[in-house]
Amino acid sequence: MSWHKGFRTEPPTYRPVAVVDIGSNSVRLVVYDGLRRSPTPVFNEKILCGLGKGVAITGKLADGGIARALAALRRFRALAKQIGVKQVFAVATAAAREASNGQTFIESAEEAIGVGINILTGKEEARYAALGVIAGIPEADGIVGDLGGGSLELIDVQDGKLRDGITLPIGPLRLIDMSGGSIKRAKEIVDEYLEKATLLANLKGRSFYAVGGTWRNLARLHMAQNKYPLHVLHHYAMTRQQASAVADLVSGLSSSSLRDVREVSKSRSDTLPYGALVLDRLLAKGKATHVVSSVYGVREGLLYSKLPRRKMQADALLSSCWDFARRYARSPEHELELCDWTDQIFGGAGFKENEVETRLRYAACLLADIGWRAHPDYRAERSLGMISQAAFVGIDHPGRVFLALTIFYRYEGEEMGDGLVHLLDDNQMMRAHLLSSIFRLAYILSAAMPGMLPRIGLKMAEGKTLQLRLPKKLQDLMGERVEKRLAGLASEMGRVAKVVID
Repeated sequence: MSWHKGFRTEPPTYRPVAVVDIGSNSVRLVVYDGLRRSPTPVFNEKILCGLGKGVAITGKLADGGIARALAALRRFRALAKQIGVKQVFAVATAAAREASNGQTFIESAEEAIGVGINILTGKEEARYAALGVIAGIPEADGIVGDLGGGSLELIDVQDGKLRDGITLPIGPLRLIDMSGGSIKRAKEIVDEYLEKATLLANLKGRSFYAVGGTWRNLARLHMAQNKYPLHVLHHYAMTRQQASAVADLVSGLSSSSLRDVREVSKSRSDTLPYGALVLDRLLAKGKATHVVSSVYGVREGLLYSKLPRRKMQADALLSSCWDFARRYARSPEHELELCDWTDQIFGGAGFKENEVETRLRYAACLLADIGWRAHPDYRAERSLGMISQAAFVGIDHPGRVFLALTIFYRYEGEEMGDGLVHLLDDNQMMRAHLLSSIFRLAYILSAAMPGMLPRIGLKMAEGKTLQLRLPKKLQDLMGERVEKRLAGLASEMGRVAKVVID
């Protein structure tokens, strides 16, 4: 299997890196566990500064916003030192780029944070946002939209490549200034800019990938409205009609009304109606099929761009699952052996797999033992929570639920009434149960220790049998529990169990 080439030899490392993002509305520090294919945030702090408030009117960054931003940057510098960050990447976006006093502010900001700050152009901002989406959703095909306080960046992505992109000055803060706080006037302004955005013609029949905290709030609200069982924003998908409905609703609400909505961040109550308006008008013009939320954006795209090509091409999901195995499994090497062992059953005439199914099976193998430290009564529940809530990317919601339920059934062995099961079809449920049964057999044979599974054969043989083959040196591993689990697995597969000792 070429997918795990290098897994065995790559030592676990912890070399934290940080991204400081100076935006029109907020200044943020995110520290990640390293410059890796699927970086995990270990610290995240955002300070609302409102740097871009009033820029459309005065042409200058607000004095109060500057003071708050510099104080935040000094704190971020101290925090990064305390955490042991090895490298800090600092970027500034629309407000600093366009304000007459932007350069003066950047000079003070560089002194405060202690590193140089890259003032991104609109095209660069769009590029990093798109790279972030590609890093988190490798199969992305459509238009990426990154909505900041001052601007909207749009860029076409297809087959992992970046195509045309544009920047529009219709971020919520800017819209509030340009419209004088009138949502009706803001709609006219948005429509004027979108009418000239010929790029949106490429959106018809494809997905729109929504980046930015404003649009994540809309997705969170839609989740709550529909009592969606998986509270994970990344790769959450709405149809165009669903997204338009929630955007239209929110754009018509006052900021005071939004402050009473639990799912809406209080800090975004003033800007959310304008962000919702932009999405509603964009979808009306572009005719996307779906709106897909991405928690990866400019910051993650920036880190992704720093990776060597070899790491860029690594599978995001399997890389994350391998990190989990190394941190939580009794023997990561055993999990790699489990991948090979299950190859004996899947992919042949009995249980054919497509590429997506094979990839999910390998991911499940890597995660199969992460709950072992919990009390035996809670290993199923523990594994379900860890997997369903993990910061995995490169996987959609049904795939995530498949992994979580597969490991849940490995321990529990019974159906659960949780709403998660409704996100899978019958074939996915069958595969989850079958794979969990194979795991139950594998672990009782190997005791989760490496070196055993490669010596034990498991295959569908002639005469509708499921054959377990053991060398004579291992025949004492057979027992009542092994026989029972083998028989149960064979029954699931419509076969009869057979043990061969040679």
